[in-house]
Amino acid sequence: MVAILTESNCIELKNITKTFGSVVANNNVNLTIQNGEIHALLGENGSGKTTLMNMLSGIYSPNSGEIKILGEVVNGSSPREFINMGIGMIHQHFKLVDVMSAKENIVLGQPGSIYLNARKMSREISELSEKFELNVNPDKKIYQMSVSEKQNVEILKVLFRGAKVLILDEPTAVLTPQETKKLFKILKNMKENGCSVIIITHKLNEVMEISDRVTVLRKGESIATLNTNETTAKELTELMVGRPIDLSIERKQVNKGKKLLKINQLTVLNEEKIKALNNVSFEVFEGEILGVAGIAGSGQKELCEAITGMQKVKSGHMTFKEENLIGKSPRDIFKMGISMSFIPEDRLGMGLVASMNMIDNVILKSYQKQKGFYLNRKPARMLSEKLIDGLEIKTPGVHHPVRLLSGGNVQKVLLGREIESNPELLITAYPVRGLDINASYKIYDLLNEQKEKGVGILFVGEDLDVLLEISDRIMVLCEGRVVGIVEAKEANKEMIGYMMTGGDMHESI
Repeated sequence: MVAILTESNCIELKNITKTFGSVVANNNVNLTIQNGEIHALLGENGSGKTTLMNMLSGIYSPNSGEIKILGEVVNGSSPREFINMGIGMIHQHFKLVDVMSAKENIVLGQPGSIYLNARKMSREISELSEKFELNVNPDKKIYQMSVSEKQNVEILKVLFRGAKVLILDEPTAVLTPQETKKLFKILKNMKENGCSVIIITHKLNEVMEISDRVTVLRKGESIATLNTNETTAKELTELMVGRPIDLSIERKQVNKGKKLLKINQLTVLNEEKIKALNNVSFEVFEGEILGVAGIAGSGQKELCEAITGMQKVKSGHMTFKEENLIGKSPRDIFKMGISMSFIPEDRLGMGLVASMNMIDNVILKSYQKQKGFYLNRKPARMLSEKLIDGLEIKTPGVHHPVRLLSGGNVQKVLLGREIESNPELLITAYPVRGLDINASYKIYDLLNEQKEKGVGILFVGEDLDVLLEISDRIMVLCEGRVVGIVEAKEANKEMIGYMMTGGDMHESI
């Protein structure tokens, strides 16, 4: 598939190849971006999407191939050169200085920025903000802003620098449905003003809603470019994965068992001594998945760590099968014989030891049960080999350091290890964050298998479609408070999204 440059194309990437040592990230990729279009870039983890866009924004240089912007071949490799040619990239993790205002972040790094007229800058930023309906207050500090406000500052920053092509990497990962709608309105407004938008996302429903065309990458190669209105989510999935895949998530019908976990009026302070959790109360039963929804930073992390003994509790009650958990460390909980597993969002920081191989990471879960001075490594090796086969973990072997595995395979190692410990309660935070569709659905299947075995599951998620499909009940957190707990089969995205902003669930119906 070779892209052809026409007057309607503002960008052409032709036969782009990029390698890192022996790893081929992109192999003869071809891509065209038309003037005034929203173009989606799809692909599994490791398919080369971000690497390709990093070359288009000047962060990397291709080993071979040609980049043309407005018909001109670009040979430079500095981000500033690409910015000057109208290319602006907004990364998944924002590049903003929290203690500075929006205006200061926008002009930061601009030539002669220390001599710029503050009043004039505020006026120009406000005019640009109004034109694209970004609603940015130039004088507001970044740390005072919501996630969507910060994203608008990032967009305004590249527009202020003259960007005509905007690249967004997973822009809706931490947005509510309402914030996502606002973002899509902004992107459509940019399109109407002659800008082109490239959006990297793994959410097929968003691709179908927002994009004009979509390019699919697989194993570093460009497979196809399609008009969005002429394709389906099913076809795009098959192009990404290379085979048919079922996109439905079944909510397993399991009779709810006994009460496992009871939380009553739980209050936890964060590092700044501010209430991260404020009088939180809920219960988890055997054979159910309790989903937890909330804007990032609503207390999800503190909740998981408080239950597992990793976070100090200020007040409240917390029991597991009537056994008190307050004041207990993870080691205390283990010694009490409580069967609990925790899969944190920080896989290689809290979940696994990055420099260790698979066998050693498996031993970390069970070494306390072994007697004597010497560890028996044979059971851990056998379990590691079982996980590789059962979960289709792609690794050179059980002695390979986990830090060298892809994100999906790291998550499979962690999830497999925790499940094999036969927990009664499984706590998992963002288990598919950053994972491709194939790996994500494998993990959903594993969670459902545990539910059928009578395991109680606390599932902290960010994709509301998934939460609504896989959960039995959904608890919504906002600023550390429980806004409400609803039956998933009776809820919808609008209701959950409204509750995530602090609204009453009855008012959203």
